[in-house]
Amino acid sequence: MTFSWIDFLIGFFLMNAMPHWVLGLTKTRFLSAFGFSPQANITYSFLNVAIALILFGWCYGLPAVLGNGVFVGAAAMMLIYYLTGRMFLNMFREN
Repeated sequence: MTFSWIDFLIGFFLMNAMPHWVLGLTKTRFLSAFGFSPQANITYSFLNVAIALILFGWCYGLPAVLGNGVFVGAAAMMLIYYLTGRMFLNMFREN
């Protein structure tokens, strides 16, 4: 098995989206490429997912996304966080 830089970058960008999304939702001050604000982190999170999809599509073709279990699993978890993150944050936040 050989190391693939493109696969490394795909995984890097996909997983880098998670902390920026979570910290943007929780309004935690955290540096992103667009600054420290929560909106900047959320935007940067979406940009990271888009870069991962573009790299994957460029390297393997977008139809191959569904055939890659690791990518589908990571993308599914990101989608779940994107759709339910605010709900869980409000549900479990201490008053």
